[in-house]
Amino acid sequence: MPIDENSLLLAIGFCGLGLAVTFFASWLSARQERFTLTWTLAVLLIVTNAFAYGTYVRWPSLGLGAFAFGALVASFLLVLLAAYQYRGRGVPRSGLAVTAAIGGVAVLGPFATGHDGLGMMAANATSSFLLARTMLVYWSCRREAPIPITGMVALYAATSLAFALCASVLVFEGELVRGAAPKNWAEDLSLFVYTIGLTGIGALSLSLNQWRLARANRRDALTDALTGLLNRRALFDRHDGRPVPAGTGVVVFDIDRFKRVNDRHGHAVGDDVIRRFAAVLVHAGQPGDSAARLGGEEFALVLQRVSEADAGGIAQRVRHAFAAETILSAEGPVRCTVSAGVVFVDEPGYSFDSVLSLADDALYSAKREGRDRVVRTAMGRPANKESSNGNAYRPGQLAGFPGQGQRPHEVRGL
Repeated sequence: MPIDENSLLLAIGFCGLGLAVTFFASWLSARQERFTLTWTLAVLLIVTNAFAYGTYVRWPSLGLGAFAFGALVASFLLVLLAAYQYRGRGVPRSGLAVTAAIGGVAVLGPFATGHDGLGMMAANATSSFLLARTMLVYWSCRREAPIPITGMVALYAATSLAFALCASVLVFEGELVRGAAPKNWAEDLSLFVYTIGLTGIGALSLSLNQWRLARANRRDALTDALTGLLNRRALFDRHDGRPVPAGTGVVVFDIDRFKRVNDRHGHAVGDDVIRRFAAVLVHAGQPGDSAARLGGEEFALVLQRVSEADAGGIAQRVRHAFAAETILSAEGPVRCTVSAGVVFVDEPGYSFDSVLSLADDALYSAKREGRDRVVRTAMGRPANKESSNGNAYRPGQLAGFPGQGQRPHEVRGL
């Protein structure tokens, strides 16, 4: 049964209109995702090409042919641009501009000289090339969503191959001047694959956009907006609901006299102090540790697979590093200190909430003892106070200190 070309072109046109509306609505709801707006423009050009090519089939002319095939190549160029925008590593603008210029000359130039057959060869070959490049761009970011992106890559590959077959058949036929739209098995196959590919790629692109937005919303819900650390909810989501394993250290920090900083220097400087401490905290632990802002000027650090001495040493390292920080303000430099309560879990079975509560008690003990100090304890043991004068952990002797064979590691946030 022969393929009904007009029906497929109509299907492409109306499917494209639906996709364009949906992509545009997605962009209106999340304008930071620019690739959805680019996809809207690309699909509108695809629709334009479908209706223009359908008209060209009935009433062929060089001008209409140039317009139809030019719109086809331009739409795939925008699809490639959308892929780069989705990947988010920067758009190679100069490379895309050169590709657009070469493709425009290769397709429109032959139509301008009456060699429409050559223009059709160039249009199909350029379309295949652009789709193949788009496929590779998505393949490079497949780890983000392996299953849907792999499906998209397969559809791009099939559509690219279909256009390559069209170009090959036209080259084999060797007609540089045709005077009408080509009609052969490759054209029929290409139109069929193109219809399926457009529908599938559009649907998968929309689902990827919704998945990315949902992931971003969840990340925002679990991240402290000022510091980028985990918030209290995220910390409990990660560690609550199961016994805390042995070899875990939980440290609760509180910036000393933080209200005075806000009252004297303003909340902007206070925010700078919060961010500076968060940066110190992030570089204090190891991969797999959790840094969180519990609220206000209170923070927590959950250390995995550490010794009791290491847990106290890391808390002291944070205290010393933050005391050395200087924050500039209109009234002059601002320097702050921090107090900490440390709990080490040496046997399993305790809940995270109980361990965090004990660390909080140790913190307030440090506050009562005069601030700028670390109070360390273990589950079921009395607290051990370590102040800035005569503390048990001196700079250069702490486990994990720079210069002792270890470098500070970045704490994984979310």
